[in-house]
This record gives sequence, C-alpha cells and structure tokens, in this order.
Amino acid sequence: MPHVESRLRRLGGWALLIALGLNLRPLLSSISPLLMEIREATGMSFQSSAWLTSLPVVCMGLVALLGVRLEARLGERRGIALGLAMIFCACLARLLCDRADALLATALFGGAGVALIQALVPALIKRQFQHRVALAMGIYSASLMGGGGLAALLSPRVATHFAHWQAGLGVWLLPALAALLLWWLLPFAGPGQRLDAPSISLWRNRRAWLLALYFGLVNCGYMSMVAWLPAYYLQLGWSATQSGSLLAFMTIFQVLAALSMPALAQRQSDRRPLLAVSLLAQAQGFTGLVLWPLQAPQLWVALIGFGLGACFALSLILTLDHRRDPRQAGQLAAFVQGVGFLINAVSPWMTGWLRQLTGSFTSAWWVLILSVLAMLALTRVFSPASYREPPPATRAAREGASTCA
Repeated sequence: MPHVESRLRRLGGWALLIALGLNLRPLLSSISPLLMEIREATGMSFQSSAWLTSLPVVCMGLVALLGVRLEARLGERRGIALGLAMIFCACLARLLCDRADALLATALFGGAGVALIQALVPALIKRQFQHRVALAMGIYSASLMGGGGLAALLSPRVATHFAHWQAGLGVWLLPALAALLLWWLLPFAGPGQRLDAPSISLWRNRRAWLLALYFGLVNCGYMSMVAWLPAYYLQLGWSATQSGSLLAFMTIFQVLAALSMPALAQRQSDRRPLLAVSLLAQAQGFTGLVLWPLQAPQLWVALIGFGLGACFALSLILTLDHRRDPRQAGQLAAFVQGVGFLINAVSPWMTGWLRQLTGSFTSAWWVLILSVLAMLALTRVFSPASYREPPPATRAAREGASTCA
C-alpha cells in the first residue's frame, strides 16, 4: 500500500504541474483571434488593444520582482491558490463585461495571478523533481504553451457558438476552477510549508541581469505571435477561425520542442548547442513570415513555434543551473522572469505601434529577427564553467582556507 500511495502521489504531482501550466496563457492568447470583434465592440485602436496582451506580462514581471517577500509569506499552497483564484475572477469578469477599461483591468488582475504562479513554480520543480528538473521543466513549459494554443483554437469557436466574443474569453474560468480544486485536493507543498525570506542579492549581480536580458529577448517573439499572428493573417485575408488555428498549429511545435529539447538537455550540462539550434529555428521562421507569408505559412509558424518552445524551457533550465539550492534557484528564476517578462511586455506593444505607424507587421518581424540573431551571438558566454558551483565539500574547504588566511 505505501508503494501504491507513493506512486499515486507522484502521478498527482505530474497532473498538478500540467494543470498549473495550462492556466497560464489563455488570458493572453484568447484575445488575438477575437481582436477584430473586440475592437469593434470597444472602439480600441491597434496600439491600445496591444495592452490586453502587454499588461498581463507587465504584471508577471513586477510581481516576480517585487512580490518575492509576499510569496514567501503566503507559501506555495496559498500563493498558487491565490493565483488561480485571480485568474478565475479575471475570466469571470471578461464573461460579464464588454467595456475597454474593464478588459484592461482584467488583464492587470489576471496577469498578477499568473505572475504569482510563475514565480513559485521553478523552486517547486527544483525541490519536488530533484533528479528530473529538466524533464519537469519541459512538461511544465509544454503544458503552459499548450494552454495558449488551446485558447487560440477554441476561443473563436466558443464565441461563434454563443454568438458573442465574451464567451470566448470567459470560458477559461472553467480550467482555472478545476486546477484550483485539484491544487487543494493534492497540493505539492505541505499545509504549513512556507518559503524562506530571500537570502541572495541579485540587483547588483551581473550574471543575473545577463540571464534576465537573455530570457526576455529569446522569448519576446512569443508575446508578439500570441498578440498579432492571427491579426497578421486576418489582414492577409484569412478568417478568424483560420488565423486562430494557425496559432494553435504553432503551439503543437512549441509543445514538441518543450518536451524534446529538455529531454536532450538532461543528457548534457552545456545548454548552448540546443539554444543555438532553437534560436536559428526562430530566425528562419520569422524570415519566412516576412518574405513568403502565404507560400508556406505552416512551415514558418512551425519553425517559430519550435524555436520559442525550446527557448522558454532551455533558458529557465539554464537559470536553474546557476544555483544548487532550490530556494536560491527559485529566487534567481523569479528575478530572471521578472526582468524578462518586463522586456516581453514591450514586444506586443512595439508590434502594435509599428503596425499602426507603417500599416504592416513586417517591420516588427524584422526587429524580432535582429534580436534573435543578437541573442545567438550572446549564447556563447553561457559556458558551464562560468557558473558551475563547486561541490559542497570543496566549497567548505575553500571557505575554511579563506578564514584561516
């Protein structure tokens, strides 16, 4: 019986990880396929509607940076439960409200809930899946991206079925409620477990800032794709369902990459070769989107999805590699995600601004190509020798020698 109970607990842990990930992107990706209907109903411009995607990402960054002490006081159980409850309330408000200011408020409130969960999950993974960190991060990343793809695919269909765009946005309260119930039934953390207060200073740490810049720029294409890929193809004459399906198609390759690349990363300590392949895939996909958007859209979107899916998982694994202690690794990951998501937040806004300025999305795609190539050049600095910590015994001996000296 203890063996069966232990196995059920492990399966419950994996199920919870997937459930959490599935709820972290519908708030963003359900907007784009319904953007034209939302703009007609609310009178929002391209630039102002971009804030529906940017504001949640701003919240993700600010909560990760400023909310570490709050999260430490809440603990994993309360913090993640609060995050899921906030996502539920944001989706419920979207179901009931049809004003621009109300939608922007839900973007802020729901984004803060997403941020709470995202800030807590890396440390949770580092502790609960100690010998399978890369695999767990891959499954978490795949479920996160899968949730975004499902929202892009199903939101326009739900909206069509109920003859109102609000239903397409509000339906995502159901998986949030389901995950909340599952979390309380099978929590990772014990009822009284709390995270310790922060013990490492990162604001003056050059490597922490470099990791944050890298995380932000290798992943910023995702926010632009979620916000504007369907709108790009709507402009080229596709229907809302077709353009939303293209974003869902991209998600298939994100999920495949998020599962396969971390599995490969588990076998080696150097993340640079896999990161280079992922960035090259992104660059090729964005180039195709600019030069031949209608000739092979599925191919370009598949390359972009594969590159983005791999980069998200691998860049978080790279961050966790820098600290052995789960608590410190979680603090570093929160800092990296905080700064990185603030960088991400600029991407959909910039794309909307360039679209309004030039009348086309292609200038924004060129900016993404240049940023991806710059990060490809930066990848070489992340040699394992530059961040690998010495074994505890060796480190203690060095500290002792230093003290004696």
